[in-house]
Amino acid sequence: MLKITLVHSYIGRPEAQRRVLRGMGLGKISQSVLLKDTPEIRGMIRKVDHLVSAVEVEGNSK
Repeated sequence: MLKITLVHSYIGRPEAQRRVLRGMGLGKISQSVLLKDTPEIRGMIRKVDHLVSAVEVEGNSK
C-alpha cells in the first residue's frame, strides 16, 4: 500500500495534473489517501511527484 499526501497546491497547474490528483482522491493540501501499489498508481505519482509525497506502508488491501 502507498500513503499519498498532497503537499503543494495545484492552483496554476495544467488540467492534466489536476485530473490525476482528482483521480487519486486528493483535493486539499495535507489530505492523504491509501492506494494499492500498482504500476498505474506509480505512474500517476510520477506525473505529479512535485505536488505529492508518497510513502510505502504495510497494510491489507480492502
